[in-house]
Amino acid sequence: MLTRRFTPALLALATLAACSTPSSERTGAPASAADTATVSDAPAPEPMDTTAASVANAQSDTLKVVRARHLFSSPSAPDLFQLVLRGDSVLSSEATFTITAADGTVIFREALSSADLEASMVYEMTKPGATRQQREAYVRRRMDEFFAPAKFRTPAIGPKDAYQPGGMDRTTWDDLRRRSGVVSFEYLVGKEDRRRIAWSPLKKQVVRLGGVGS
Repeated sequence: MLTRRFTPALLALATLAACSTPSSERTGAPASAADTATVSDAPAPEPMDTTAASVANAQSDTLKVVRARHLFSSPSAPDLFQLVLRGDSVLSSEATFTITAADGTVIFREALSSADLEASMVYEMTKPGATRQQREAYVRRRMDEFFAPAKFRTPAIGPKDAYQPGGMDRTTWDDLRRRSGVVSFEYLVGKEDRRRIAWSPLKKQVVRLGGVGS
């Protein structure tokens, strides 16, 4: 009969159709189930570190670490001042300056290049040119002296300091001037850029004292 003659061909077509059907359709599961599981199981990228102190360890790129504790954002609990130099060499590296409050919150962070630390060496040179060893020694000395006690001043704004437009706002300036216990910190960037910062109780953040200590 005609039906018996085409039965094997029909069976072959049915087998091919079954093999070409997606596994998700055969099982009844959605086609994106595997992808969804992969995305949800993958760890989320870590956020930028803005609330905890950077931890300096014995990594190969950490060249030098300088730390000091000093009263700054609190009248009773000293903050941690830290300068970490990382890079391939002392003369081609980056120094991260951070201030961390007693509760572990990083309240200030600034990146300085090794050139920023080396630039003022020109004022101490007695003859032109300096060896690589002398330059590296100078950068290391700058770091050792970065948090010297003389760099901290109380009050942050003295009675003879005058407000200069272009710096912080006048309201913050006047508030700091009335607070005799506020501590400022001064540091040098490059050859002549002397910066002074203080914690503003009014703004709850570190502010730069423009026009002071230059």
